[in-house]
Amino acid sequence: MAEGAPVYHSEEHHSNAGKWILTVVAVVYVAASLYFLFDLHGKLDKVTQEQAASQKQVADLTKRMQSAETDTETLGEKIGVTKKELAARAEEMQRQQRASVAKVAEEANKQISAVAGEVGSVKTDVGGVKTDVASTKAALADTQAQLQRTIGDLGVQSGLIANTRGDLETLKHRGDRQYYEFTLLKGASPQAFSTVALQLKKTDPKRGKYTLSVTSDDKTIEKKDRNQSEPVQFYTGRDHMLYELVVWTVDKNKIAGYLSTPKNAPVPVTATPQ
Repeated sequence: MAEGAPVYHSEEHHSNAGKWILTVVAVVYVAASLYFLFDLHGKLDKVTQEQAASQKQVADLTKRMQSAETDTETLGEKIGVTKKELAARAEEMQRQQRASVAKVAEEANKQISAVAGEVGSVKTDVGGVKTDVASTKAALADTQAQLQRTIGDLGVQSGLIANTRGDLETLKHRGDRQYYEFTLLKGASPQAFSTVALQLKKTDPKRGKYTLSVTSDDKTIEKKDRNQSEPVQFYTGRDHMLYELVVWTVDKNKIAGYLSTPKNAPVPVTATPQ
């Protein structure tokens, strides 16, 4: 029995040591578990906070986007209205411009038509004037061609000679001399013109010749076989003035022409210059 007592105490000592070890292990396990749980809880809180912050940022960003979309829509509406207004104003301005251009074109056409009419009238007038001037020039040229100076039957330089009644009118308007138009019949008594008397003696229409007598200063001279349009000259009066006659037509038993005298030649009461 004495030998068995130590064995009993050794087993009790080993049993207590095991309990102690188990207790320590349990305490360590619990402490470790509590630390792990606390650390995990901290991490979870941090993650939760970060998630909340992220959600807040997302919410703010979403809100900003919605606000931007609203502003964009509002700006788009404003821009749309402005475009409509600008389009309307541009169309109105174009309409007014077209109306103004049409009005100006109409006025211009009226003025052009009026000016064209005036120009046409002026052209007509100018054309008429040109025609008149051309006719006048032609008449003057023809008259100048007919009104030629020549030598009379006395060998004296004659003045301008009229071959027709129209030429005579031209000479009358010049006013260089006095002119008496006459028509003489064969067999008629002498006819007085200025200070002389003329009498037809003979005519030769085929040859354009005639014969007449001239009475001046109580003397009668015969101008025989004179030609048509030939200046027939003679002197008369105290101052020995040169008279000149021209016959422009020679018919059977009749001649016609004119007598020209100096401007200062005496004019009898019974004779009047033509």
